[in-house]
Amino acid sequence: MKKYDLFTIIKPNLDNEEADKVVARVDEIVTSLGGNVDECDKMGRKKLAYEVAGFMDGFMVNQVISLPEDKVSELKRQLRLNDSVIRIMFTKKECA
Repeated sequence: MKKYDLFTIIKPNLDNEEADKVVARVDEIVTSLGGNVDECDKMGRKKLAYEVAGFMDGFMVNQVISLPEDKVSELKRQLRLNDSVIRIMFTKKECA
């Protein structure tokens, strides 16, 4: 399994409890694909530098996940299908 950084921006019109449910759903998706979430940093609601999907702010979450390489595209697909997620950045974590 490889390690990845997953940075997610969640719609700001959700309350904190609903945003936590979205993060929990992402955790469930990763687990169902045979991976696990190693770290989760909920940064809270932040102002964006520019408008994304009609929003000027959003709940930001950074997760370090371990996932088999062949499941990466399915994870990205599942995240794109989630209406509460407005942007993701998915990068391979370089291990020293």
